[in-house]
Amino acid sequence: MTPVELSRTVLHAVRCAVDDGELSVSVPERVVVTEPGPGGCGDFATNVALQLARPAGQPPLRVAEILRPRLVGADGIRDVVVTGPGFLNISLDAQADLVTGLVREIRERGASYGHGDALAGQVVALRVPYEVRAEVVADAVVRIVATQGGRATVEHGEPVNLRPVPAPEDPAPLGHDASQWALLHPAPHDRPRITADHLVQRESNPLFRVRYAHARIRSLSRNAARLGFAAEPGPLDAGLSLDAGPADTGPSADAAPPTTASGTHTTATGTHIDSTATPIPTLLTPLTDHPRILTAAATHRAPDRLARHLVTVADAVLPFLPSVLPCGEEKPSAAHRARLALAEAAGTVLAGGLSLLGIDAPEHL
Repeated sequence: MTPVELSRTVLHAVRCAVDDGELSVSVPERVVVTEPGPGGCGDFATNVALQLARPAGQPPLRVAEILRPRLVGADGIRDVVVTGPGFLNISLDAQADLVTGLVREIRERGASYGHGDALAGQVVALRVPYEVRAEVVADAVVRIVATQGGRATVEHGEPVNLRPVPAPEDPAPLGHDASQWALLHPAPHDRPRITADHLVQRESNPLFRVRYAHARIRSLSRNAARLGFAAEPGPLDAGLSLDAGPADTGPSADAAPPTTASGTHTTATGTHIDSTATPIPTLLTPLTDHPRILTAAATHRAPDRLARHLVTVADAVLPFLPSVLPCGEEKPSAAHRARLALAEAAGTVLAGGLSLLGIDAPEHL
């Protein structure tokens, strides 16, 4: 069950409660499911009971108790626990099924993964000053709004409704991609830094981490083809780790990390990563969050939210990548094909996000 399918399941539970006369509310158009917060449990959580409590005229805990049995009986859901003031924490039948479903959805939708209809039929008029950062932000907003079914227009005139803090100097000497990132990554109320830091190929540079992660994934796909296998969604294996290690941001995306006799990879930064310990949940969360982030970036006219999200995806996928290819004398297996499919799904999200920001997603770096 993918997050989108789970959201529909929760909506169905609300609709059933309304039809049965236990809730007297208007059924919302959509329900957001996220990673459980502090004190939560399971695979996903939703605050729909808190949202519906006021219009239903009932305490949030009571609303949650009404919805819980309808969710427990749904296909693909193993258990539902109510925590805090009324959060519904949902455990799915199998984590592997969740990963497989998500990867398949991203592969099927490609660059359109995360696109929706939150702004369907709406025309967003952007009025900006004649200033380079405002122009770049507006250009990105036009593309992001289109992902949610809307259409944005850009005008120069008063009253201005999109005025980020101006760039302190001309970003053009940084080159196209670095200047785009320098202007889009900071929040609109923050002054952008126009420095050569955006050009350095090291871990301290967020743009480098994002572009390196994409290039590294493309390199893994090429190396897998040389080994005679391709990506195929499926179970990753039994060795799943809840923690992600340090990101491997070595100088060459095409360089294969050396393998020790114990079956661990040694990254370019000297970190040993066990290929049987795959940090899946750390990567799963930002991938499932991508549609929500893209919707928020469109509705709030905030491409910086997308830029920061891409950094989160990159930081989550980089520690996972050393486990994708077989190590030593190991033969390619179904688990390797599944890991490659998950890595490529992350690459799809990175490439799509960079494209919306007007930045190239490199095949090599």
